[in-house]
Amino acid sequence: MRVIMFTREKDATAVVPAVSFLDCRVECLEPVPASYAAVGEADVVMVDARGDLMRARALCQLLSGPMDCPPLILVLQEGGAAVVQPDWGAADFVMSQATPAELGARLRLVRVHTTAPEPIAEDRIEAGDLVIDTTAYTARIRGTLLDLTFKEFELLKALALNQGRVLTRQALLDEVWGEDYIGGSRTVDVHVRRLRAKLGTEYDHLIGTVRNVGYRLDASEEE
Repeated sequence: MRVIMFTREKDATAVVPAVSFLDCRVECLEPVPASYAAVGEADVVMVDARGDLMRARALCQLLSGPMDCPPLILVLQEGGAAVVQPDWGAADFVMSQATPAELGARLRLVRVHTTAPEPIAEDRIEAGDLVIDTTAYTARIRGTLLDLTFKEFELLKALALNQGRVLTRQALLDEVWGEDYIGGSRTVDVHVRRLRAKLGTEYDHLIGTVRNVGYRLDASEEE
């Protein structure tokens, strides 16, 4: 299990001494925007709320809202639990002086209780290692979340819904940008190029170009 702790301390044991007895990795990160992307690599995220509860609340709401964050556990001092509310977005809390047994149990249980169910079939589009969740507006390649803009997501979804079929640039413009869009087809080319870059060199071949016609998504296409 990998645990990330947002704290200004350099060592997690300064926040929760019981961490030293756990058989898992706990990485301390500064609670700054540059660190937030790391939550996608964690199984559980802990937030040090001992010093500033309001700042901890804002961080929890940010991570549990628009970001794809694992379950959150607040670390509190005595009396702190009285002000924590459900809208904070934390799955659980633990006191800073918790025993190793209690801390370990909470880490294990929070993972079980917050495991998301598999998306239902009609909300899920699969193309090889690419999985698109149309309800959550997420796309993953071999489990890794792709950082897509809204238009990039809609373009990828349109191609995935028509796997193996060639879609003209005009058809993609109408589907993604709307029939009233006054820009040229160059917009499609630019967004396809960005999509390929985000898919990475191992998967950019998923979106094939049909010269003078348009684009096609084909998971069976060889590089």
